[in-house]
Amino acid sequence: MGLSRVRAVFFDLDNTLIDTAGASRKGMLEVIKLLQSKYHYKEEAEIICDKVQVKLSKECFHPSNTCITDLRTSHWEEAIQETKGGTANRKLAEECYCLWKSTRLQHMTLAEDVKAMLTELRKEVRLLLLTNGDRQTQREKIEACACQSYFDAIVVGGEQKEEKPAPSIFYYCCDLLGVQPGDCVMIGDTLETDIQGGINAGLKATVWINKNGIVPLKSYPMPHYIVSSVLELPALLQSIDCKVNM
Repeated sequence: MGLSRVRAVFFDLDNTLIDTAGASRKGMLEVIKLLQSKYHYKEEAEIICDKVQVKLSKECFHPSNTCITDLRTSHWEEAIQETKGGTANRKLAEECYCLWKSTRLQHMTLAEDVKAMLTELRKEVRLLLLTNGDRQTQREKIEACACQSYFDAIVVGGEQKEEKPAPSIFYYCCDLLGVQPGDCVMIGDTLETDIQGGINAGLKATVWINKNGIVPLKSYPMPHYIVSSVLELPALLQSIDCKVNM
C-alpha cells in the first residue's frame, strides 16, 4: 500500500448501492400474482418464477448473438413450457418479462442515506460507478435510480473490451479520473469481480460488502476490509487516511 491518501472511490452498483436482488424478488411476486389471477396457474406460478431465477443466475449473454430482451423473454418461455408442457407461449413469456422488468426497475432506488453519503464523500474524493453487465440493462438501472449526478464518471462493463475483474477496466477508470491505482479504493459485494479486480489492478484497498455475514471459501480473494453496509465507508476511509498520516 502506497503512502498516499485515498483520492478516488469506485463503487459497484448492484447490491452495493441499490438492492437489485430485492427489486428482482418484488418483480417475481408481481408475475406470480398475474399468473395466478389472470391465467389460473395455481402452484405452477411459483415454479415458473423459480426456474427463471435459476436461468438468470446462469445467464451467459453475448450481445453479438442476441439482445437481452430476446434472451430474457426466452428464459420465461422455456420456464413456462418446462412447467406446463404443450407448445411454447411467446406472448405470455413477453407479458411476464415486461411485468418483471418494469416492477424491478421501479424498485431500484438510491436510499436517502446513500445519497447523503455520496454527496458528502464527493466533497473529499472523486467518485466513479463501475458496474459489470449488459449495456442496455445497466443503463436502464442507472436511469431508474437516477444516480448519475452523484458521480464524476460512470463505466459499464458491457461497453468496454473487458469487465471486472480484468485490470484493464480499472486502469481505464483511473485514466478517466486522472488518478493512480494506488490512490483508489474499490467497494462492492462480489468477491470474484469487485474484490479480485481491485487486487488485480493494484488498488490501494478493496472493501467487501458482506450484508449476510457469509464466510467466504478459502479459494476466494481476501478483501482488505469487510463491512456489512456501504454506509460504513466514510468512517473506514478516514481510518485508511489516518494510517497514511501516521
